[in-house]
Amino acid sequence: MKRRFWGIATALAVTAALATACSSAQGSPSASSNVELHQLTIAAVPAADSAGLYIAAQDGLFAAQGIHVNIEPAISSETVIGQQLAGKYAITSGNYVSYMLANVKQHAQFEILAAGSIMQPQVQELMIAPGSPIRSVDDLRGKTIALNAFNGIAQLLVSATLSANMLSPSQVHFTTINFPDMAQALKEHKVAAAFMPQPFATNAEDAVGAEPLTDLDQGAVTSLPISGYVVTKSWLQKYPKTAAAFRKALVEAQRIADTDPGAVEKAMVQYSHVSATAAAIMASPQFPLDTDQVLIQRVADLMQEFGLLKQRYNVSPMIP
Repeated sequence: MKRRFWGIATALAVTAALATACSSAQGSPSASSNVELHQLTIAAVPAADSAGLYIAAQDGLFAAQGIHVNIEPAISSETVIGQQLAGKYAITSGNYVSYMLANVKQHAQFEILAAGSIMQPQVQELMIAPGSPIRSVDDLRGKTIALNAFNGIAQLLVSATLSANMLSPSQVHFTTINFPDMAQALKEHKVAAAFMPQPFATNAEDAVGAEPLTDLDQGAVTSLPISGYVVTKSWLQKYPKTAAAFRKALVEAQRIADTDPGAVEKAMVQYSHVSATAAAIMASPQFPLDTDQVLIQRVADLMQEFGLLKQRYNVSPMIP
C-alpha cells in the first residue's frame, strides 16, 4: 500500500525546526491577554484530522494567544455532543455529520469555528483482516462492518462506497467498535471489515497485518470535508475574543500541518499514541485555512442522499 515517506535527513531537520519554534512560541508573552477565557477544555477524536489542534498545542501557538488548552480524546463527535451542550467542553473537534444531525434533531445551534480537514487518498479506509476471504466491496454483502459510531462520517463514507459498488447500505450490517479496538476485532474475525481513519489504519497494518480493502476517497465523496472545530452559538456570542484567539492559533497550525509532515507525525505519536513508524508512513488529509460553505454543503447534501437526513439542510447558519 502506497503511503507518504520522508527522508531521515528531512525528518531530523524538521524535528530541529519544531523544537526551536516550540521553544520560541512557549517563551513569548501572551499576544491576547484580554481573552475572556484562559483555560479551555477541548475534546477531539485522535485521528489525523485533528493534527492542527495538536500542533497548535505542541508548538505553543495557543499559549501565545493567552490560552491554555486541555485536550481530551473522544471516541466520536457523537459521544461528546451532549457533554459539549452541557458545558463540559468549550470546543470539540470532529466530523461535520454529527453536528449537523445534532442541529436538526436537537436544535443544538452548533457553529463551525474553524475548518479541520478535507479527505485525501488513503486517509479514510475500509480495512480487512490478513488473509480475509473478502477481496472486493461486493464480498461485503451480508457481512458486518465496524464503525466508530452510527450516523456519523463513517456511515456516510461507507454508504457512499457501497452504493458506488452497486450495494445498498441495507445489505450489510453495521456495528460500533472504538478505533483502538478495531484491529483486534479484525484479527479475531468479529467483523468482516472496519472503517479506519489515519493513523489507525496504518497502525492496524503494523499491529495485526490488516489490509486495506478500499480507499473511501472516491466517487461522490472524493475530497469531502471531514471535520472542523465546533462551538455552540451561545458560547461564541459569550466569548468572541477567546474564539478569535483560538481560530488565529489554529489557522497557523493548519498551515504548518499542511506543509510539514514531521509536525503531523509528532502530533500523532503524542496524541494518538501510535508508533513513530506508523505516524511516519501514514497518509494525511488536507488542512484547510478557511471554512468553505460550498464544500461543507456537499456533506449535508450527501447526508440527504444516503438517508441520514430526511430533507435538505442549509449549512450557512453554521458558518459565522
